[in-house]
Amino acid sequence: MTSKLMYALWDADVPALHSSDLRAALAATGATRLQVNTDDEPVARAMRIPAGPDPIAAVVSVWVPSLDVAPVVTSALAALAGAVAGWEVEERRPIDPPESWDGSRLDGLANIAVLRRPAELAVEEWRHAWLVDHTPVAIATQATFGYLQNVVVAPVTDLPPGVAPVAALVEELFPTAGITDIHAFYGSGGDAAELDDRITRLMTSVARFGADRDLDLVPTSRYLYTW
Repeated sequence: MTSKLMYALWDADVPALHSSDLRAALAATGATRLQVNTDDEPVARAMRIPAGPDPIAAVVSVWVPSLDVAPVVTSALAALAGAVAGWEVEERRPIDPPESWDGSRLDGLANIAVLRRPAELAVEEWRHAWLVDHTPVAIATQATFGYLQNVVVAPVTDLPPGVAPVAALVEELFPTAGITDIHAFYGSGGDAAELDDRITRLMTSVARFGADRDLDLVPTSRYLYTW
């Protein structure tokens, strides 16, 4: 059974994440697919929120045949970054995005939110507030054309110093115009009252499960590879 691993990379060698050498090293483990999300030039003008002193530079996803190969995958990625943290995740797809696994860049903004569960919420309470209550609000209030929720099953690395435990990673895809146009981001059609209503509803909802704090928000370009 295939498992999905996701890694956050700080101070990453971004060109090397797209190299054939990395794909060959991953293929040797039995991995079948690679997703590279990088905070690169096309998204330079987008909003970003680091939870710690240093922003996440890239988020990499690898589909592997067994968790036994996770240490090898981790080593390959750690060699290309100043620091790395990784997790086994369970992927959910409320909105399936368009996908071409040829290494081309998706035309859009891929925001990745790294979520942390507040201490005052039990795990099941937190997951219900996020996965059940919040999901329809997020879809209704934003112009997303792709929405993936990755629930952390277990870490596969230690955390770098100063990085708090992670409960989930969310990827939301927005039109390219949303990088600089807030109406394009929220799908409010230039209507100021509609924009205000959507932002208010969204922010009220995220506060209910603690996603209004201790959050890494990483704007990225999205690239998919298979072999």
